[in-house]
Amino acid sequence: MKYDIIIIGAGPGGIFSAYELVQQNPDLKIAVFEAGHPLEKRHCPINGDKIKSCINCKSCSIMSGFGGAGAFSDGKYNITNAFGGTLYEYIGKNQAIDLMKYVDDINMKFGGEGTKLYSTAGTSFKKLCMQNKLTLLDASVRHLGTDINFIVLENLYAELKDKVTFYFDTPVKTVEALDPGYRISCEDASYECDQCIISVGRSGSKWMEQICKDLDINTKSNRVDIGVRVELPAVIFSHLTDELYESKIVYRTEKFEDAVRTFCMNPHGIVVNENTNGIVTVNGHSYEGADKQTENTNFALLVAKHFSEPFKDSNGYGESIARLSNMLGGGVIVQRFGDLVRGRRSNAKRIAEGMVEPTLAATPGDLSLVLPKRILDGIIEMIYALDKIAPGTANDDTLLYGVEVKFYNMEVELDEHLESCHKGLYIIGDGSGVTHSLSHASASGVYVARQIVKSNE
Repeated sequence: MKYDIIIIGAGPGGIFSAYELVQQNPDLKIAVFEAGHPLEKRHCPINGDKIKSCINCKSCSIMSGFGGAGAFSDGKYNITNAFGGTLYEYIGKNQAIDLMKYVDDINMKFGGEGTKLYSTAGTSFKKLCMQNKLTLLDASVRHLGTDINFIVLENLYAELKDKVTFYFDTPVKTVEALDPGYRISCEDASYECDQCIISVGRSGSKWMEQICKDLDINTKSNRVDIGVRVELPAVIFSHLTDELYESKIVYRTEKFEDAVRTFCMNPHGIVVNENTNGIVTVNGHSYEGADKQTENTNFALLVAKHFSEPFKDSNGYGESIARLSNMLGGGVIVQRFGDLVRGRRSNAKRIAEGMVEPTLAATPGDLSLVLPKRILDGIIEMIYALDKIAPGTANDDTLLYGVEVKFYNMEVELDEHLESCHKGLYIIGDGSGVTHSLSHASASGVYVARQIVKSNE
């Protein structure tokens, strides 16, 4: 079978590539290959009452399938160049912001209308943060919520399904450069195309690494972010979340001068398990609908670790820490902040007596046996720093879930068109190591679609 364009991966980058290609040229013959399930078939067994740990499904419904790993996320689209990736280094800051705004318009058109766009512009919290050695990063934040995000994806699929050929549960094994064009091989068949877009996301990092080796595409190691998810009463952060929804705050530790940052803030949200390659880590969700909201707010505190020669496997380092947590706790570990600073393991009794009711059934334990001292010291410092702008953060009953790990693909060598050294082979989204967020990945998809249409004129 021959196509004009084949897209590998149906996450945000792949979806918005397909959408924009159809808008620009509806006569193109386009196929999307996705290793996971269609949206309606994505269900994780861990979310049930009986199964509490990963059973290593052939295709992980949390990480793979239509919508990618972001399908069950909090649905936050951050319109900013301050974090979320380095797309702007390739295409320019203004164009990157314009594309993120364009993606936001599409999300509004396909079910996101009525959701709120928050902004740090003009906020007084910048001054408050600076006065306490914290930095509040600039951003506009569209919060769809896990529920509305799912609806937007349903509507986008309905728009595309009759215009693009989707192959679900069809992992691509190899990508071969022809002269001209490309051949992709799956388990039962091979397909050819004139141009190819690879958008496999973070979950496809090992696959992407092999493809780059096969095609002699240069790469370099990326970072890994390691930390915990904090859960506390929503009222403690309400003065920030009511105005900003999500505040990206960075603190540089006094002891090591490491940067610790807040990430993925979920007002009135829940803490959830996340499965990455069979390793259970922790994440957070929140919902737009009031009926699903809780009395708690959760957010991650992460420390970025970069490695130099000779060590290159940053993801392997993060995985080893996560596996240790799984070994000690049978999954995610939860600890009261007061227990952590006193050097004692939390138990079910002390957690039950606390003022924070956990939204995730995790194993009470001791995070100091899991996280490296340098990372843990930075997290403790950050909690005391946040306590100055949100008093109550450092309460004894504040819950810390561990571990949270954000894996990043190695950074692939690309030109200003996000094109590899092979003409007509584009690599986008989080799988490229260039983008790290829903908004940046989606914007990269739109950008490459336009580049392809322009190159074919």
